[in-house]
Amino acid sequence: MSDFSYVLFDTSLGRCGVAWGPNGVRAVSFAEASDGETVKRLMRRAPGAVERVPSDAIAAVISDIKALFEGEPRDLSHASLDWYGVGDFEREVYRLSLKIKPGEAKTYGDLAKALGDVAQSRRVGQALGRNPFPIIVPCHRIVGASGAMTGFSAPGGAELKRKLLKIEGALEPDLFDAL
Repeated sequence: MSDFSYVLFDTSLGRCGVAWGPNGVRAVSFAEASDGETVKRLMRRAPGAVERVPSDAIAAVISDIKALFEGEPRDLSHASLDWYGVGDFEREVYRLSLKIKPGEAKTYGDLAKALGDVAQSRRVGQALGRNPFPIIVPCHRIVGASGAMTGFSAPGGAELKRKLLKIEGALEPDLFDAL
């Protein structure tokens, strides 16, 4: 029997998923093309996970994700994360990312500089591309130096990143948002 559990849940941005185990959240997934693809993504970090009713702590994380997608400022840094398999550099990048509040954005260079070397910007981007906890660890709040929506590997890519930043108020709506 697996120590891991998962649940899929509906949001305004599609059906997302979260997997957890005894040490906390193991993986989060944005909506994939199908439920099967979402589960497959979760299973990469939580092999053998079984669909279960979420604990109160996981239910609170899900509630906050749903509210965040509806435009309510939510800080998900309260979520207990299972850091198994996450390297030291990545952990530092994710911890810095957790400090970025809804409505704010930083650049890859900002994070690299905070880690001691702005030349590490590309490495920061690579670490964020491997983020097993998207949404909780808000990798969507990190943008290119010019404000470009670069380096977002979630389904929907740069457009999803832009949408999330608009929902949170870090970007102003534009003419096409009203259509």
